[in-house]
Amino acid sequence: MVTQQLDAKTVTALVADATTAPSMHNAQPWHFRYVAAERLLLLRADLERAMPRSDPGNRALSIGCGAALLNLRVAAAHAGLTTDVRQLPEPGDPAQLAAVRLARPEETARVDDALARLYPAIRQRHTSRHPFDEKDIPDDVRTTLVEVAAAEEAVLLFPGAWHAETLLDLVHDAESRDATEPEGRVDLVRWTRLGTDADTAVDGVPEYAFGPRRRDGKAPWRDFAGRRPVADRGSTAFERRPHLALLSTPGDRPADWLHAGQALERILLEATLAGLATSLTSHPLESDDLRRLARDPMAGRGHVQMVLRLGYGPQGPATPRRPVRDVLDLD
Repeated sequence: MVTQQLDAKTVTALVADATTAPSMHNAQPWHFRYVAAERLLLLRADLERAMPRSDPGNRALSIGCGAALLNLRVAAAHAGLTTDVRQLPEPGDPAQLAAVRLARPEETARVDDALARLYPAIRQRHTSRHPFDEKDIPDDVRTTLVEVAAAEEAVLLFPGAWHAETLLDLVHDAESRDATEPEGRVDLVRWTRLGTDADTAVDGVPEYAFGPRRRDGKAPWRDFAGRRPVADRGSTAFERRPHLALLSTPGDRPADWLHAGQALERILLEATLAGLATSLTSHPLESDDLRRLARDPMAGRGHVQMVLRLGYGPQGPATPRRPVRDVLDLD
């Protein structure tokens, strides 16, 4: 069967949607190449954007790329395309993370409607570093989030009160280490944008997305400013009983990290459609000893890949994105 080629405008739009995904410190550690003759979109890790101190094994980098991969699948479904994804297609090249073959539904299987319905949330989802309301999340919403995580071969757990307190203690321990080990903030300083740099940034976390300082409350929160002054930032009270969730995978290898990233973004998009604001913290997962303690104390299985905070509140501002021309090569 002769297949219709996709034009550059379509491929560029798909990649633009893919790159709205979250990544650690908004480093956007991805690069795409489109092989037109094969209708193949290749996703590669941009190792120049790795964080050797905070993420020495590139676990968080892979999760961010996995999130971009999920967005690509959603955008393709919305455009009436099917996707055949091969993770880690080149065993000898670990930076080659995925190969995605794009096709019209009449050529292969039908479009995934469950993914297509998430498309409006791609541009609506932003990380919120603001306080949320002390309002419960409905059980049916929690159930849906658990189900979409499972669809991506991951597990989402809403911890009980005791476990949640443990997670908050681990976040506090991570914050204390930053205060006593300044070299641990090197990656954060590299990827934050202050002053006039925030207005022209195409990556990193600009100061307008830091959120207010936490005056009170227990919500997990990373101070991106540190001791650096930020004008008109202010401080406020955050929620005392934050709604946390743990995203885990059975294994802890590169393929698992890609599954975790896809599950993470699918959860975030579904939560956004449900009217929830979301934020993420990998802070207590950046040290092996703290990460082990983040596991479910009852089951004790799986590997925690991300801590999520969910709630009702401001969605947070959009953070900058690199131009598509900088992250896409068209063959």
